[in-house]
Amino acid sequence: MTEPGIAEPAVHKAQLAASPGCPPAHPAPRTPSLALPPDSCDAHCHVLGPADVFPYAADRTFTPLDAPKEQLRALHTHLGLTRAVIVQSSCHGHDHSVLLDALRTGDGRLRGSALIGETTTRDDIEELHSAGVRAFRLNFLPHLRTPPTRAEVDSVLERVDGLGWAAQLHVQGEQIALIEDLVHGLPGKVVVDHIGRVDLAAGPDGEALRSLRALLDSGQVWVKVSGVDRVSRQGPPYADAVALAASLVAYAPERVVWGTDYPHVNITGDAPDDGLLLDLVERIAPDPAWLRQLMVDNPAELFDFPAGS
Repeated sequence: MTEPGIAEPAVHKAQLAASPGCPPAHPAPRTPSLALPPDSCDAHCHVLGPADVFPYAADRTFTPLDAPKEQLRALHTHLGLTRAVIVQSSCHGHDHSVLLDALRTGDGRLRGSALIGETTTRDDIEELHSAGVRAFRLNFLPHLRTPPTRAEVDSVLERVDGLGWAAQLHVQGEQIALIEDLVHGLPGKVVVDHIGRVDLAAGPDGEALRSLRALLDSGQVWVKVSGVDRVSRQGPPYADAVALAASLVAYAPERVVWGTDYPHVNITGDAPDDGLLLDLVERIAPDPAWLRQLMVDNPAELFDFPAGS
C-alpha cells in the first residue's frame, strides 16, 4: 500500500507502453529518519508528462511512465525536501513546456536544467531563465543521443552567454578523462551528474575517479553524489557506491550536491526506495557541516537559490 501523500504513478490513455528500464516509481518509500536542515534541496529530479498534456518527443530513445509535477511535489513533502532542481529529460526533447509548467508552480523553491537544441532561440532561453532555469545539460551517453560536438557546445554557450548558467554533464566512466579539456574550456560552473557513473570495478585509483578528483581540484567543478543505485555493484543499501560518494564529499565538501534522480528511468530492475536513498545521505555526509553544505549551501550557490536560513 502506498503511504499517504505519495501518488501511484499515473498512466494516461495517450501514453505508449513504457520502455524496458522505466519501471514505476517505488510504491511506498519509507519515511526517512534523517533530520534535514531547512532549505534542503533535491538537486536532480525529473517531471515526466502527463503524456496527454505534455507529449513525449517523437525521436525519444525511451518512453517513461508519467511522473507529473504533483507526484514529485508529494514525494518531496514526504521526504522533507523543500527545494529542487528539475532536469529536462531527453524523452521530452527540446520542448520545455513541461519544465516551464512545473517551475511556474514552484513558488520560488524550484530551479531547472534545460536541454538546448538547434531550434532553441535566445528568446526561449530568456523565458527559461525567468522561470528559474539555471543550468543546461549536455548528454554524452550514447543511449540518449549522439554526444554533442564541440561546435554544438559552442553554439549553446553563445546562446546562454551572460546568464550565469552551470553546465551539467551527463557522462559515464571513462568519458570523464576524455572530456577534461572540454570542461576546462567552459566559461563557468560545471556539475557532473551521478558521480560520473564510474565503474567501481576499476577501484579508487581507476582513470575515471582520478579524472573526477582532478576536476574537483580545479575549483570549477561540482559533482552530484546522486545515483548510488546506478553505480553500485551490490544492490541496496548500495554500500560500495555510498562509500565512493562519502569519499568525494570528504575530498571536496564545498563542491558536492545530492539528488534523488526521481523517478529513476533507464535502470535495471525495480526503482529504488527514495526514502532509503535520503537516509543514506547521513552516511555520505556524516559531518553536520558537510550535510548542510551538501543539501543547502552548495545547491544554493550552484543553482542560484537564496542563501539558506
